Amino acid sequence: MKNLLTTILITAGVIGIALILPAAVPLFAQDTPVGLPGTEVATQDTPVAAANSEELRKQSQNPVASLISVPIQENFNFNNQPGGRTQNVLNIQPVIPLSVSKNWNLIVRWITPIVYQPIPVQPPTPAVQTTGVYGLGDMNPTFFLVPKKSKIIWGIGPSFVLPTATNTTYLGQGKLSMGPSFVALVQPGPWTLGFLANNVWSVAGHANFNTDGTVNKPPVNQFLLQWFVNYNMKKGWYLTTSPIITANWRANDGNVWTVPFGGGVGRIMKLGFQPVNITAQFYGNAVHPAGVSPWGMRLQFVLLFPKLTREQQKVLLEKKLKQMQQEDQQKQ
Repeated sequence: MKNLLTTILITAGVIGIALILPAAVPLFAQDTPVGLPGTEVATQDTPVAAANSEELRKQSQNPVASLISVPIQENFNFNNQPGGRTQNVLNIQPVIPLSVSKNWNLIVRWITPIVYQPIPVQPPTPAVQTTGVYGLGDMNPTFFLVPKKSKIIWGIGPSFVLPTATNTTYLGQGKLSMGPSFVALVQPGPWTLGFLANNVWSVAGHANFNTDGTVNKPPVNQFLLQWFVNYNMKKGWYLTTSPIITANWRANDGNVWTVPFGGGVGRIMKLGFQPVNITAQFYGNAVHPAGVSPWGMRLQFVLLFPKLTREQQKVLLEKKLKQMQQEDQQKQ
């Protein structure tokens, strides 16, 4: 529990500082290049293409862009039953593009979940419960083969669910699962419109049933659809909705679908010389299995590492040197 609280406080602190930072930039411009001419994220005359607001936003909102990124996503799923408990899932999900030929890229998206799972405790336990399990969940790597040139951005490849959970009873499925994954999107003007979908089936792992006939770990047949719409505004801000719809095809009627609705706001900006993408979103579940959270909050902090040409690297180094010189002059 202490580890969970520490994680929540650190994540909330980082996101809070990043959200407040734009308003505070004039107070400490001497410590960051954000205020220097030609380095603002939201300008079109930025000498480094990676710091250009329009280009960077399009890349950061494209799940299969040729952009190295490290999203750190905090998910709070409130009011799980029994007891009205909160589940917490911290996803660390780096995206790494690899060039495999003249015409194709391989995009590796690897999700590592760190989960706090409240343990269901039956009555007459008091409503306020403190029992839960904290640890690593099942990792989810996906590999997309993406054409380098296409009118519609798309990618296809396999998705895996690895049985890496530190507590199989509560934090993982206990199965090796795999299946196809597909993503497609377009980016007309200020918009990004698209979807990502996959379906995985278990192929190995814990037995489905115990020797006495009771369920051990049920077989997996799960569907995921995430559609996303982003509208980009001025100064790096954008509106976003990206609900994750899931279906457990082996569940009983009425417990198959989870269908959320909602959205939030985000911003592409820089912390020092580091481009980042920050979002805050809220979702309510219009349909969900019995006892599962009816609503949740998603906070995300993404480190962006655009590929720079040698000339762009030179310009960036020159600006860093200029900043260091200004700091030295202020100390004298």
